[in-house]
Amino acid sequence: RISMPRRVCIGSSDARHVSRKHREVMLFLGAAGGCKMALRSGHAFSDLPTHSVRQATLLSAGSHSQTSIRQALQCGQLRTSKSLRSSAGAAAAATAFVASATVFRLSHGLSRRLRRHRRGALSRIPRREGPQAAFATAACPAAVAGGPMPGRYEPAAVEEDLYSWWETAGFFRPEIAEQVPRPEKLGDRESYVVPMPPPNVTGRLHMGHAMFASLEDVLTRFHRMRGDRTLWLPGTDHAGIATQMLVERQLVAEGTSRKEVGREEFLRRVWDWKAEKGGAIVNQLRRLGSSADWSREQFTLNEHMSQAVVEAFCRLHEMGVVSRGKRMVNWSPVLQTAVSDLEVEYAEVQGHLYHFKYVVVDANGQAEDEFIPVATTRPETILGDSAVCVHPEDPRYQHLVGRQVLVPTQGRTIPVIADAYVDREFGTGALKITPSHDFNDFEIAQRHGLTFHSVIALDGSIAPAVESLGSPKYVGMDRSECRKQLWADLEAEGLALKVEDHMQRVPLSQRSGEVIEPMLSDQWFVSTEVMAQRALDAVESGEIKIQPDRYVKIWQGWLKEKQPWCISRQLWWGHRIPVWYPTNRPGSEEYFVARSESEAKEMAQASLGEDVELAQEEDVLDTWFSSGLWPFATVGWPDESSEDYQKFYPATMMETGYDILFFWVARMVMMGLTLTDKAPFKEIYLHGLVRDEKGQKMSKTKGNVVDPLESIADYGTDALRYALLTCSVPGMDTPVSKGMLENAKAFANKIWNVGRFIITDVEKNAGASPVAFTSGMRFSEGEITDMPWLERALLSKCHGVCNSVTTALLENRIAPPTKELKEFLAEDVAAWYVEVSKTRLQEHLGGDPKSKAAATSQIVLLYLLEVSLKMLHPFMPFVTEAVWQRLPKGTTSPESLMISPWPEIAEAGRDLKAEAWLSKLCDTVTAIRNARAQQGLGYKERLPLTLWCTDAGFQEALSSECLSLAWLAKGSPDQIQALPMSERPAEVPANAIRIVVGDDVVVDMVMPQEEVDVEKEMQRLMKQLDQVSKLLDATEKKISPQFLERANPEARDKIMQKRDDLRQQKSAIAAQVSELQGSEKAMTADLPRRDAVAAALLGSWGWSNSVPTAEAQVGEGGVLPMGARQEDRIRKGTETWRKLPAKLKDAEDPEKEWEDCKGLLRRLYGLQDDMSLLVKGLSNQENKKKAEELIETFKKQVKAADKPAKVKDYDGFMVLHKEIAGYLDEFPKLLVDANDDLEESGDEEDLELVTVKKK
Repeated sequence: RISMPRRVCIGSSDARHVSRKHREVMLFLGAAGGCKMALRSGHAFSDLPTHSVRQATLLSAGSHSQTSIRQALQCGQLRTSKSLRSSAGAAAAATAFVASATVFRLSHGLSRRLRRHRRGALSRIPRREGPQAAFATAACPAAVAGGPMPGRYEPAAVEEDLYSWWETAGFFRPEIAEQVPRPEKLGDRESYVVPMPPPNVTGRLHMGHAMFASLEDVLTRFHRMRGDRTLWLPGTDHAGIATQMLVERQLVAEGTSRKEVGREEFLRRVWDWKAEKGGAIVNQLRRLGSSADWSREQFTLNEHMSQAVVEAFCRLHEMGVVSRGKRMVNWSPVLQTAVSDLEVEYAEVQGHLYHFKYVVVDANGQAEDEFIPVATTRPETILGDSAVCVHPEDPRYQHLVGRQVLVPTQGRTIPVIADAYVDREFGTGALKITPSHDFNDFEIAQRHGLTFHSVIALDGSIAPAVESLGSPKYVGMDRSECRKQLWADLEAEGLALKVEDHMQRVPLSQRSGEVIEPMLSDQWFVSTEVMAQRALDAVESGEIKIQPDRYVKIWQGWLKEKQPWCISRQLWWGHRIPVWYPTNRPGSEEYFVARSESEAKEMAQASLGEDVELAQEEDVLDTWFSSGLWPFATVGWPDESSEDYQKFYPATMMETGYDILFFWVARMVMMGLTLTDKAPFKEIYLHGLVRDEKGQKMSKTKGNVVDPLESIADYGTDALRYALLTCSVPGMDTPVSKGMLENAKAFANKIWNVGRFIITDVEKNAGASPVAFTSGMRFSEGEITDMPWLERALLSKCHGVCNSVTTALLENRIAPPTKELKEFLAEDVAAWYVEVSKTRLQEHLGGDPKSKAAATSQIVLLYLLEVSLKMLHPFMPFVTEAVWQRLPKGTTSPESLMISPWPEIAEAGRDLKAEAWLSKLCDTVTAIRNARAQQGLGYKERLPLTLWCTDAGFQEALSSECLSLAWLAKGSPDQIQALPMSERPAEVPANAIRIVVGDDVVVDMVMPQEEVDVEKEMQRLMKQLDQVSKLLDATEKKISPQFLERANPEARDKIMQKRDDLRQQKSAIAAQVSELQGSEKAMTADLPRRDAVAAALLGSWGWSNSVPTAEAQVGEGGVLPMGARQEDRIRKGTETWRKLPAKLKDAEDPEKEWEDCKGLLRRLYGLQDDMSLLVKGLSNQENKKKAEELIETFKKQVKAADKPAKVKDYDGFMVLHKEIAGYLDEFPKLLVDANDDLEESGDEEDLELVTVKKK
């Protein structure tokens, strides 16, 4: 194990030099999937195919730990003598900076030789300084940026190559900021620093890691794109207890123990384990796309961090803050160490409350008839009681205060004292005080000057001290054994009163599971009184901001207690406390706190003489002590003149879980303020815990754990990140389910397909109309003004979304942008503008590919796509980079999306009128589509449309977009006209129906048959009126006094405008209903309602004519477009399911087809959510029950089909396939009476008129 200089560059000559000094030494350097270099005596560099060792080494720039070399040695190429020609990306990796490398021992005795040469040849490896040396020149992997775009997004095909390229190219380093253009209005470049909460070196990635990594990466990527010097500083914690336990288990398996092998050998074993397996969590964080600067990766036990810990301890001791003394601690009898509060878990356990007598004695110590009844859950602690405590105002015991009582089984007497702490209502109202084994009793004993008796030993048995107290028979018994025996003895002596069942909170060791013993112990403590006050002041003054702010009160409540902090642990793995004791001065109580053994020796000799001998403290420091230095020690402290310290301290943001606000965050603030006189960071962002979809804590016992690594394999990294981020609210727990992951995966595919459609269309039309677009281009005001209004509207809306997302991220609001961006890209761009663009570009829809309108449309499409990709990149880095790489580039375009400038848009560039027109156009098309669906019109039926408008400007806008209306609303291109509302006839034209879009837009649609179906028309209007009324009611409920007071002006104006629009729309529809009811054709009967969703579903199954959809048909590649209605997903899933048997039977590549089959099963399982939503619309309760039962059976059978699919059992699979297909056929038959009572409690912001969407 050799720690290399932090910045190292290995070249071929250096490699041979090292090889001569270290025969049989191999160094493996580079990024995962990149360069793997073998340095071996007697050989030049040798070929090392990436695929042979990628999984064995997982080597990464900046990694301080690698996986086992033994697996890599199985690769025969390591012993060849070919010349080195590195695999893909090797040249870049060979010149990139590497923070460290691991040197593995390949022969007996080599470790000693390596240590001997540590400061020899290895220290002569040249170091290259300066930002330019940090970056390798390498193009984006060809597999990502080249070739035709597949019909579906495959995360596995791009994620590893992209990440390896990003890291190798140095894009994660803060120095890259110099390559990112920064707008003048943002001023000088600032440092944006996020210290990563160091995961335990023993850890395996779980959803908590995935949450903090996703949140921090969003902020890091966002600020990097804004040109800030962005440092996300990674590292791992040595995890004292957890790591020591792992290695101790290995020793036990070998038939030995740490005490038998000794401290030095044990620590060597732990370091070997760390070198072999300690890097797993770091590489798993890489899989999440974490853009941390791994070249600065730290480990809490590396040389620099160890020096910082020693310095911190010494300075605190010099300040008088650190001292040794006896106080209460949480003691683990199994681990044989004090543990922190975070390592104690409380469980509700059915126990007992034991009632017994404390007999009162007279002045001569003789027992009287009177006694005090006392209740306890731990009778064994009676042996160490020092008093009986009652409330000073309790009339039952006031006369006994100051008297003595007899300790059962011992014969010694203890006083009766009074303290207001006692709860008169609990138990008997009298409390036994055991100061050495209860935290509250300890405080009472200190107030009253009581004696302390430690009666439970370190291993949990009854201590020998009990013998001197009068109870020798219990010595050596286990706690639980003593409890039974002592109670039996009390019963025998007539002192037992009763035993009651009692539910109690029992403290358990998080690591070993045994009951924690509160114990008075001699430990090292930090006095936090002054430190805590400074931390309180920092938050109250605004120097540190806590988000969410409700945690400020919790922060204040905890710090005001100012309890001493126990910092010593009885372990071997950790920072050994820098204290030395004299061993040849009996009776001396002196100790020497020093920065080194030589310094301690000098101090001891000056005090105790030249012949003094010293031994260092056996205990190590609490892990939280070293991690409390994390924000400043990782950037160079205690050398405050170092470049990194000057640039990157204080940090900007500390993002972590709310559950360690006190255990870690508060201690970092206290340590930072005390040791650097600066708050260690400006902001504290607290995320919640990740729970399952029902809000329950994930646990293996419940079987509800969602594994992030499995989720990445099944859905892709972007999908996992998006699913977590879209529900992330500061301080609130986040539910995650497979349905959320499926939806996120579909959105990633939507991004890919939108990009594929636009890019492919540009390439296809390149000959007819070359596009003058390059990545990063912006439009001038004049260029935007000259565009058609619809293009202006999309650009304006895009700029509005950009400003909104920017503001949200600057305020650390992560979830809102995810929803806003999804709505913009999936709806505004894909569902609307992509379809409109077809009428400019495709000749069969009336477009001219060579026209100016076509060229403008393509440029706008590319611009909207690029800006959307930039805004989405912090959230979904892989798919956005993969699409962006295929956009047209200029000579000055950046190499990567992650270092392209964030879009900064001036608010003055908005065209709100055009945006309003676009919204009205969408509403108009939606209303026409719904009317067509209600009337049962076919998809290809083109009808004349007359649009009546009160706004002359909007009328003109509609007139200019007749081709778009014809395509979107399936109107007859030659028979669409927009006219003034003032010219609208009072009577509805013959053979037409009137569609009220709003008070200012009405549409007359001429029907193909001789007479309009009045019943259907009335049904449509009643349904539309009902839905608008519901939306209006829900909107008005939102406008509460609290909302008006707290909402920002933009949100308030938006909802007030929405209310006014709905009121106008309701009035217009009601007027049309009244008009229709007054005609000869009016229906007087009470009409049943039909849900448009159910009608569309029946149509999609062939029960009626097909129904038009608002979704953009952009290269779906067999995967449903995001935002498709539930029935579309069910239909397409069924179609794919029916084709499956033939594909499996005749497959050229059966392995691939079976893998695809397993993926299809997961998607099919997700259809239960769509089915369940549709079932909510059933008014027939019998059908509703049948449908619910069918869904449950369907779920079980789909789940059961997974087993034969895994083992590729074709016959067994086909049996279940047939049954599942039958359920899919049966389901639509139950929806004939579906009404529109779906998601009534849903947020009206997520609903659109008539078409009911899933929340």
